[in-house]
Amino acid sequence: MNMLPVVAIVGRPNVGKSTLFNRLTRTRDALISAYPGTTRDRQYGDVDLHHRRFIIIDTGGITEEMDEIGQLITKQALQAIEEADKVIFLIDGRAGVTPEDNLIADTLRRSGKTVFLVVNKMESLDPHVNMADAYELGMAQPIPISAVHGSGIDRLVETLFPEAMEVKTEEETTAGIKLAIVGRPNVGKSTLTNRMLGEERVIVHDSPGTTRDSIFIPLERFERHYTLIDTAGVRKRKKVSDIPEKFSIVKTLQAIENTNVVLYVIDARVGVSEQDLKLLGFVVECGKGLVIAINKWDGMTAEAREHAKATLDRQLDWIRFARVHYISALHGSGVGNLFASVDEAYDCAVKKLSTSHLTQLLEQAQTTHSPPLVHGRRVKLRYAHPGGHNPPLIIIHGNQVEALPESYKRYLATFFQTKLKLYGTPVQVEFRSSENPFAKK
Repeated sequence: MNMLPVVAIVGRPNVGKSTLFNRLTRTRDALISAYPGTTRDRQYGDVDLHHRRFIIIDTGGITEEMDEIGQLITKQALQAIEEADKVIFLIDGRAGVTPEDNLIADTLRRSGKTVFLVVNKMESLDPHVNMADAYELGMAQPIPISAVHGSGIDRLVETLFPEAMEVKTEEETTAGIKLAIVGRPNVGKSTLTNRMLGEERVIVHDSPGTTRDSIFIPLERFERHYTLIDTAGVRKRKKVSDIPEKFSIVKTLQAIENTNVVLYVIDARVGVSEQDLKLLGFVVECGKGLVIAINKWDGMTAEAREHAKATLDRQLDWIRFARVHYISALHGSGVGNLFASVDEAYDCAVKKLSTSHLTQLLEQAQTTHSPPLVHGRRVKLRYAHPGGHNPPLIIIHGNQVEALPESYKRYLATFFQTKLKLYGTPVQVEFRSSENPFAKK
């Protein structure tokens, strides 16, 4: 099972890390997800550009105040560097190389990673003059870019990955439905994994995954095959230090990318954290099937349950397509029902859609709520056809589609989701303009 490569962006504050991150991850701009509100401040994303796919992490953790490099980069940033396959070291072309840049460069050299020196904010600057001191850092050939204007981005991506990658569409194979169990530390992932395996008692073997020790465990239930991808580690492993928060975000991101369906575990007593929202946003952005398990539901008073349920309903409102289960991994209550939702999420993700049915639904959607007027003319949406599955992609053709407001695009995505009964999988909608044959006359 091939894991997607991981690239970390490192640099001091205000060099444009987040702008570059957004520029790389928004390559899917045309795909409008029906679920707003999570991706705004995420720190990791999925890049799909020029037949190259990888996971990008914005470390963002380098501050100016501290003097020692050991404290300069937070633990999380150091961990991202350690676990990344490649590192983009971003500096500011206007400001030139600073003492902090030199300290970061030393750390990166010691890490032994493949580092790409990228000089940002190069719009309207002379590369020969403004990149001269970048060479003093003693790294590979600097790459000039403007993250704001998008110049140099194509060259950067092709320098990172000279070879185009084959993007394969996933079907259910002998490995079955790949199911990743994801969540923050201590929410009960290992207990749930053991419960799902132990109840059926059909575990064949567990073997470490090809990279970074995610464990792939085959499982068969009612003649359907699954491969559980355990991001927590079922077995006690040697060489794992006793840090309670030893939580590898990179392993989790790769497991999400490598799966068909994500079973996301949340502790009922703690609720949804910012980290949860970012990870869930990543799941939706990657177009993966999603089932949510609210764990540790046992032992809570009726009042506490009512309060927790109201809070969770509000926090998870933007991912209404996902089934939510209230379970106890420890006692096993509700765990059996998870499989039905996992199967449903996978089946909906690969469901075959027809052009005639989609076009009929598009007409229905416009009758119910017509598109807005633009410069006194109504936007015309002519027909829709399937553009792919896993996740389902619907392509809509029409006039002036670029003028459609985001709210109407979300309305259409939700309308298709509901009418097609696509539960457990996000639906992506892409809009294409029909050419006007008289435009050039």
